[in-house]
Amino acid sequence: MFNIEKKYKRTNIPKQIRFNEELLERMMKFNEKYDVSFNSLVLQCCEYALDNFKEKSGEA
Repeated sequence: MFNIEKKYKRTNIPKQIRFNEELLERMMKFNEKYDVSFNSLVLQCCEYALDNFKEKSGEA
């Protein structure tokens, strides 16, 4: 289960990223609803996706 923490407790390195308009709008609505920073949401979503990624059998 994916749970968002309001404060992300790791040191961050600046990196530029581009979002499509629809995804950005969804993320901004989430930020407002759950009072979490945009940066924290992005970092936690990425971490969750990588931690829970399951490779298809036969892929390298």
